[in-house]
Order: sequence, then C-alpha cells, then structure tokens
Amino acid sequence: MILSQIGYGVSAAAIVLIVGDFASTFFYHVPQHLWFTLHLRTHHDKKRSYWDHAVISKDPSVLLDGILGALPYLLIAASVLWLSWPGAIAGLALGQLHVWWRHTTDLGWRTPGWVISLLRPLSIVLPEDHDGHHRNPDVEFGDIFRFYDAPARALMAKLAPTSRKMRNAALRRLKRQPARI
Repeated sequence: MILSQIGYGVSAAAIVLIVGDFASTFFYHVPQHLWFTLHLRTHHDKKRSYWDHAVISKDPSVLLDGILGALPYLLIAASVLWLSWPGAIAGLALGQLHVWWRHTTDLGWRTPGWVISLLRPLSIVLPEDHDGHHRNPDVEFGDIFRFYDAPARALMAKLAPTSRKMRNAALRRLKRQPARI
C-alpha cells in the first residue's frame, strides 16, 4: 500500500516535470522567442541580472513571464492530482527549486564535477547550460530537460519565416525602397 502510494507520487512528480517542461517549452518558450517580446525583454535583457529576474524581481512584466512559463506545469499538475496530489505538489516544488538553481551562475556558482556526471546522463539542464541560453537565446531550450533543445531549435528553424524578427526585417526593407511613380 505505502509502496504503491510512493510509486504514484514519483510518477505524478515525473509527469509534472517531463510533460510540464514539454508544454512550457513548445507552447510558451518557443512562441515567445518567435513571435512575442515579453520573455525576451524580461529573460534576455543584458542589463538585468538573471538572479534578479528569476528569484527576487517585483517587476510585473517579469512576474507575468514567470507565471506564463509556469502555467503549463500548473495545468499538468492539476491533471495528475487524481494520481497523487503529494506527487503533483512535489513536481511543482522540484520545478521551482530547479528554476532558482539554474540561475545561480550569475552569483558565481559552478556545478561540481560529480553533480555534472550524475545529472548529465539524465539530460537535466545545469546552471551553465541555462547561462548559455541567456548569452545566446537561440540555443539551450528546455527549462528542466536538455532533450527538448534539438526539437525546439528545429521547430524554430521551420517557423522562422513567420517570426517577429523576419516580419520586422521585411517592414524595414519596405521602408527603404524608394517610391515608384
């Protein structure tokens, strides 16, 4: 009985983390990079500390970006409450702890080698990986798991012609063309 409850709890937590990361990556993060500006303004602003925006910011736009990024996890957690509400809550808590941890490079944190060797085979995003995403917004997708990076980049490449960047470039080209008589 207790072992089955633990198994359901672990399953619920894993579902929240894996499916939540999928949903957040493909239904929030990738669209934000392609078509919108909220995430880019709040998460990739070079004038702002990552620690500030991930942990201590009271800026409404930063909070909104965080809430919208967390919404898929919350929806998945709500959908697995029947399986194990403690597991769903544990998945959300682990996800939030991971958010704080992956932003620690701004504080000088370096992941110890033994932690890297433990987490790399599980495709867990390390603070150094996420730092790479802050430095180059076109790489290192996936909040928690690195295995979403390649599919996210492939999707972005496929949808690039529809992106805000391409649309703005086309508008700039139109403005530069001389009027025809």
